[in-house]
Amino acid sequence: MPDPSPTNRKPSPDGLPHGPLATLVIGALGVVYGDIGTSPLYTLKTAYDWAGSRAPDVALGLFSLIVWTLVITTSVKYVAIVMRADNHGEGGILALMARVGMTRADGSGGRPAIVALGILGAALLYGDGAITPAISVLSALEGLKLPLPAMAPAVLPLATAILVGLFGFQGKGTAVIGRVFGPVMILWFAVIGILGLLAVWQQPSVLRALDPRWGIAYLGTHGRHGFTVLGAVFLSATGAEALYADMGHFGARPIRFGWYGLVLPALLLNYAGQTALVLQGKATGDTNPFFLLGAPWLQLPLVALATVATIIASQSIISGVFSMTRQAVQLGLCPRLTITQTSADGYGQIYVSAVNWVLMLFTLALTLGFGSSDRLAAAFGIAVSLTMLFTTLLMYRMMREQWRWSVAVTLAIAGALLVVDAAFVSANLTKVLEGGWVPLVAGAAVFLTMRAWRTGRAAMLRQVERETMPLEPFIGSMAEVPRVSGTAVYLARRFDVVPVAMLHSLKHYKVLHERNMILHVETEQIPRVPKHDRVSVTPLGGKFYRIVLHYGFMEQPDIPRALASETVEGAGFDMMNTTFFLSRETVAAARHARLNPVTRRLFIWMHRNAADATEFFRIPRNRIVELGARIEM
Repeated sequence: MPDPSPTNRKPSPDGLPHGPLATLVIGALGVVYGDIGTSPLYTLKTAYDWAGSRAPDVALGLFSLIVWTLVITTSVKYVAIVMRADNHGEGGILALMARVGMTRADGSGGRPAIVALGILGAALLYGDGAITPAISVLSALEGLKLPLPAMAPAVLPLATAILVGLFGFQGKGTAVIGRVFGPVMILWFAVIGILGLLAVWQQPSVLRALDPRWGIAYLGTHGRHGFTVLGAVFLSATGAEALYADMGHFGARPIRFGWYGLVLPALLLNYAGQTALVLQGKATGDTNPFFLLGAPWLQLPLVALATVATIIASQSIISGVFSMTRQAVQLGLCPRLTITQTSADGYGQIYVSAVNWVLMLFTLALTLGFGSSDRLAAAFGIAVSLTMLFTTLLMYRMMREQWRWSVAVTLAIAGALLVVDAAFVSANLTKVLEGGWVPLVAGAAVFLTMRAWRTGRAAMLRQVERETMPLEPFIGSMAEVPRVSGTAVYLARRFDVVPVAMLHSLKHYKVLHERNMILHVETEQIPRVPKHDRVSVTPLGGKFYRIVLHYGFMEQPDIPRALASETVEGAGFDMMNTTFFLSRETVAAARHARLNPVTRRLFIWMHRNAADATEFFRIPRNRIVELGARIEM
């Protein structure tokens, strides 16, 4: 997820964030922990509702399960193990997939099963990106029902208005409000921790539930119903994937400091405090014990602080979806989209208009369709639990192939984590008919879209290659062709064949430019490429040159900027004397095609609606010549 306050945390040339540890920790607190940090608003209340009881043994059992979920899933799996599996400092399931599963970072090669796991895990997170804002904002505003019962009918309209405003603001950029994210979240964690501590002070017997036998006893005595409640317990850890996904903006060390130093203690104290109120009989019926932690005079300020915290959590997940979309484009899993840089200082400050509005419509539909955080809880968790399961499967490859762990150690660690993940997935699947189908359908749609694009693009490139010829003999045959002054740059997908645009240009104009650059943009299997490794130039003879621009999968290509400081045999690139030649393919359905009709039609639709290559590569429009080509698939 992009860093909302990047001024003091610019990435170093090696791609890792540098700066004072305290500054990085504060920044991480404002971005990384929004989702998991606001989970006390709804986790225990949902667990009690699903358990159907607030008896002391139930309360202690559920608290014990939450404690050990945070310890095993978040502290051990993600913070201690998974965050070691960075891809040159970057994290997230797509970065992990690129490291262990792809032979080429543009998505055109690799192990199909591993790539499919990565794509499916990323697809499911899009569903989470819509559910998190809805359930977070609703759960915060529902706190108004306690001090102001008459406000209950206004909760849904208020939540809708806040969400519309939040998505509407995205195009402006979040750099301004981002500067206060960290301090606000520090205040949030301090408040929920202190409130929990005061309640524990009055009922210290709640600390007995730190013994995992309380959780085991609950599961052992409540059968299938108790197992189902694990789906609610999992809500306490739904933000764990964000710790891994955000490490590229802050680094593993600041995230670990923030987790162990403030976030984990605050969460445990707050869950303990809520459980203490239940043991004292102060939280009965369907009341939310979170808001009962504060005195009556504190409840309205607590609702206000919770609302701000959930807005921050929502902003973080929305920005994370934008960031993941850019990764998908660069990895060849998604068509080109218009990506706007909203800050000159912060690379992570981007805006993807198409994704923003689709996400807004989906979020509002969930908010209005489910109407309350209680109903949304059934839909929440299943997408993230599946993504966590896929992360564990990918981590097995990481442990064996790149860390060289022994079979016994790998099976012991990955096997134990897999059992825990599978338990949470199974528990969440019991709620499919009650709303869990929503993120599954959304994830399946995104997955099929990504697969269709990847499959269709590979088929299209194979078809294009049939219409060209090998590069070396072509150059040898161009000695007698007339030349005109200036530089021509031809965008190419491959090194060894003639760009289609060059063939068409020569066919129509019968001349070549004085200098001819065959330019290839290469997406590497790392998040960012240092500037000194950006451009490589290879003379091909006859005033032909091959130029390769290297970008990481988290970077936005900018061809004129990359060429501005480059020289070829002593001559630079004057944009007024440089012409860019592009081939614009028109894709149509063939009568006899190998692709299945759904994949073919979906790919053709996406190809026609993809962002213009000139905008994507930042090429000046007045320096472009486009030559058409019709491709039947």
